[in-house]
Amino acid sequence: MNVKRIGVLTSGGDAPGMNAAIRGVVRTALYYGYEAFGIHDGYKGLVENNIVPMKRNDVGQIINRGGTILGSARMESFKQLAVREKAIENLKNLGIDALVVLGGDGTYRGAQELTKMGINCIGIPCTIDNDIASTDYTIGFFTALDTAIWAIDKLRDTSFSHQRCTVVEVMGRYCGDLSIYSGIACGAEIVITKETGYDRDSVIEQVKKAKAKGKRDCIVVVAEHILDVFALAKDIDDNCGYETRATILGHIQRGGTPSSYDRILASKMGSYAVELLRQGLGGQAVCANGIEIFHLPIEEALTQNKPTTDLYQFLEKLN
Repeated sequence: MNVKRIGVLTSGGDAPGMNAAIRGVVRTALYYGYEAFGIHDGYKGLVENNIVPMKRNDVGQIINRGGTILGSARMESFKQLAVREKAIENLKNLGIDALVVLGGDGTYRGAQELTKMGINCIGIPCTIDNDIASTDYTIGFFTALDTAIWAIDKLRDTSFSHQRCTVVEVMGRYCGDLSIYSGIACGAEIVITKETGYDRDSVIEQVKKAKAKGKRDCIVVVAEHILDVFALAKDIDDNCGYETRATILGHIQRGGTPSSYDRILASKMGSYAVELLRQGLGGQAVCANGIEIFHLPIEEALTQNKPTTDLYQFLEKLN
């Protein structure tokens, strides 16, 4: 495949480091003499033909910015063949030969379908949840982790001051990585995720033990979609001897200046995606094994199961 024009889009939830990846794609494409195009608002912009040329200066001063300069949107209708055909028509009218798409598993599925329809696509894993099993870490995860740690540290200060238990809900969709990593980093007494399961009596007993040991405060970290943190806080308040509060960190975890790790990972992945397109490859997902970058077919990336981390046993030892 003789690539001449490469498009780049960001889809799904924004993640710190997306801009660094966009920069990596655009500047590597220009380095090889390709033309680069930015597609605004994800697959929605692809269908609505919201596509603009991008030059070197268009991605200047963005490596340190959170969010995505291209914008993002979710588009359920992109699953429909007729909608994707409209996207393909827009690409062909502009002479765009290939796409680099930044996002999570839903974004990958869109890229997989477009590749089947003749547009080579490369997926880059960008999600704070770290829920793509084919890569050790996704772009945005460590920045979101830093934000969660920053918030929980502050909650620990006030919990200690008032001899409280604080129940904190962090994001992660259905992956517990943000919860267990932040729990270890902040010295949480209890972490509750899909991987641990939730047993109300066991949690109450653990909090009671913390109180009996003379702990002045207690932190319980909970992954979203597991339970009602306000109901759990009331349960602990009623049964464990701690005045208890609940806090939901929410979307504050999504934004902010990307960490050094996320900037470097995103830059490497963005550049690597263009290298794959130079080889005529499509339907591939960029992955990281430590600091090494590699690729797998998107189909394989989507079917892998994320292994259960041994960090849960490690947390138990620390407490």
